[in-house]
Amino acid sequence: MTTHEIRRAFREYFERQGHLAVPSASLVPYDDDPSVLLTIAGMQPLKAYFLGTEAPPAPRLTSCQKCFRTVDIDQVGHTARHLTFFEMLGNFSLGDYFKDDAIRFGWEVSTEVLGLDPERIWITVFEGNDSVPGDDEARERWIQLGIPAERIQALGEADNFWKAGPTGPCGPNTELYFDRGPDFGPDGGPRVGGDRYLEYWNLVFMQYERSVDGSLSSLPAKNIDTGAGLERIAALLQDAPSVFETDAFWPLIEWAQAATGIPYGADARTDRALRVLADHGRAMTFLTADGVRPSNEGRGYVLRRIVRRAVAEGTQLGLPVDAVVALADEVATRWGDAYPELVAERTAVADTLGAEAEQFARTLQQGRRLLADVIDRSAGAGTVTGDDAFRLHDTFGFPLDLTAEAARDAGLRIDTDAFERLMQEQRERSRAGIAAAAETDLAMRAAELAAGTPRATFVGYDELEVTTTVTGSTELAPDRALIKVARSPFYAQGGGQVSDRGWVAHGGTRHQVIDVVRAGDDQVLVLAGDPIPVGAEVTAHVDVPTRRATQANHTGTHVLNWALRERLGLEVKQAGSYVGPDKLRFDFTHRGRVPRDELEEIERLVNARVAEDAPVTWVEMPKADADVRGAIGLFGEKYGDVVRVVSAGDYSMELCGGTHVARTSEIGPFKIVTETSVGSGARRIEAITGAELARWHAHRADELEREVAVRDARIADLEGELKRAKQGRIDPGALAADAIGSGELRVVVAEVDVGDADELLEVSDQVKRILGEAAVVVLGARPDGRVALVANLGSGAVAAGRSAAAILKQIAPIVGGGGGGRDAMARAGGKEPDRLPEALAAARALFDDTGT
Repeated sequence: MTTHEIRRAFREYFERQGHLAVPSASLVPYDDDPSVLLTIAGMQPLKAYFLGTEAPPAPRLTSCQKCFRTVDIDQVGHTARHLTFFEMLGNFSLGDYFKDDAIRFGWEVSTEVLGLDPERIWITVFEGNDSVPGDDEARERWIQLGIPAERIQALGEADNFWKAGPTGPCGPNTELYFDRGPDFGPDGGPRVGGDRYLEYWNLVFMQYERSVDGSLSSLPAKNIDTGAGLERIAALLQDAPSVFETDAFWPLIEWAQAATGIPYGADARTDRALRVLADHGRAMTFLTADGVRPSNEGRGYVLRRIVRRAVAEGTQLGLPVDAVVALADEVATRWGDAYPELVAERTAVADTLGAEAEQFARTLQQGRRLLADVIDRSAGAGTVTGDDAFRLHDTFGFPLDLTAEAARDAGLRIDTDAFERLMQEQRERSRAGIAAAAETDLAMRAAELAAGTPRATFVGYDELEVTTTVTGSTELAPDRALIKVARSPFYAQGGGQVSDRGWVAHGGTRHQVIDVVRAGDDQVLVLAGDPIPVGAEVTAHVDVPTRRATQANHTGTHVLNWALRERLGLEVKQAGSYVGPDKLRFDFTHRGRVPRDELEEIERLVNARVAEDAPVTWVEMPKADADVRGAIGLFGEKYGDVVRVVSAGDYSMELCGGTHVARTSEIGPFKIVTETSVGSGARRIEAITGAELARWHAHRADELEREVAVRDARIADLEGELKRAKQGRIDPGALAADAIGSGELRVVVAEVDVGDADELLEVSDQVKRILGEAAVVVLGARPDGRVALVANLGSGAVAAGRSAAAILKQIAPIVGGGGGGRDAMARAGGKEPDRLPEALAAARALFDDTGT
């Protein structure tokens, strides 16, 4: 089976089991999930469903999820198993089925859908510890399905107990392994480690809740989360020594072989480079298509690292630096059917990767010369100094991992401790040399401009359009400028609130304000276009709809803060926030998840206060007076001697420099969207208001309409299957009574009326059980205008030299199809139903020499 066929077969099986297939989420976590940099597992995009903060579209879900793990970047290429980007197949139950069905599904998919040899499948279960009993329930279920006890091994918490963190949902898991044979290592099962026993599927049973004190209690609703690596399964089914020889990677290695003329398998060093190109080619294409752009931090830095590593390895093989663009195009061509975003973003991917490769190329050649000198000088000492590694990184942008690989090839190590110390000193020098606001190039340039000009007067609390004068101006980059104005209506990002947007008009031209940079108690505007001359008179205009939506959300956070303290207690403290036109995000101190009914009451309280239409006012006063009046501020924030106090009605009073509505009714309807953890003892609520809430309801209505359509289609399918089953019920006893032959073989060859291939297999099993060990059952059917064939043999018939796979291999081509299986059972399909009688006649002819 190809990866595409595996993906489809997995999905279709679980759809037949009542699961709703959900598309892969982006590699960029939903709503910028702070707990991870990139999507790392199939369960992650569904986390809100498992946590109960969002209602799932169905209690049974299945997906094939794009995943990316950064921990293995440096190992990719050096081994045959480490990857960055991969696809995770999964099935999930949200309070529906539990261990019995989850294990049965895993067994049926492994043996019937994927066709893995059941005699080579091993299982691990949790052995238990002082606080959690061993998972005997899972062990017994596997034994019921036919796994002998000697192929079930109990392992410890590190291998077979899943937990979300120090506290929260947790539970045992059971893992499926496939024995690849003695060529891959010693006998002994998964416990011995090594490459012989390949784990390909993990079934997690979320059944406990771990408290702060470490104690466990049973969850009221038990969930299932499974993950099966698509590439690993492909390696097993395609009998490939590693994932790189499967159709998930081999086409890209073939592309690189053709482009370089270097064959895979000729040399360990070039093999490593070819593996890096194959893995990183997929990874950088999928990351870029999902909107990630190269940068020096976060996921942008991950993309930069893999692009530069691919360029470096490619040039070692003789490829031009822009070969990564052609490699990405190959990825889009081969994976575009499964992931249409690759095709839709093809131009953006090419532009992004081409620009990054070109930028890196300018430093690569000179850096390589210096690297060679460093390696030569370090040979005697056996170590590349931290100073040399830092100079390569700081001066030439040479990633540490590329230096490390070159050192490793030369048998050297790197003094990484010294390197990290120098990096930290550089960061500290940067912070010490400029104001705290100047930690980026933009902030530094803005701080320089602000320092040499009079401080701007912010008038944006009362005015959204003013005529003013430019007091400072400089070019930031082509088509980008920084300016200062004497009076500014634009709010500069701070206190969680985003900067205003708008325009500055001068000489008949409107310059878009794309950012407002705070520089201490001053501000600088970032414009699209050329600088405006100092002394020029301009009109500064704030985008009114965006500002109104933002300040509605800001006042909304104040009312939410009041409601949280009202319901959860006065110990609740604000720990951070985001306030933009699209939503509000409010972090607060609180231990444990806020129950759903409590969230509903909090939401009701906020909407009640909104409906009161209370005035929202502000006044400046000494900090000491504000403290006496009971005004609250951001936890851990430092305030000046004079503060701005914002009040909503007579119930909310906060220290705040942001912009707000005039009356609470302007907030509009308020809706809590999510409630999640952001670390130990801290929670996060995200909410939307006003027009954004109307759009959210419209989107949810569309989703509901799609879900109803899916379910209606499923109901129609089930009704059709039921109708066919009632009309075409087969009597296995009657079929067995018509068997010909006796003794060594008892043969039944017949066409039956069934609804699908699975029902055909079930009928053949029933006939085989009646006939016993001598059974040879060959059945055919024509469900939905196609051909389904099954051959099912008793153990005696197999011992006599008969093979189900061989029978179908001879007759399936007659109906224009093919299939496969084992000696005991095989299945096939075909697309010429009119020729089914001919195929069955050919099956009967196979047994003429038996006297039957």
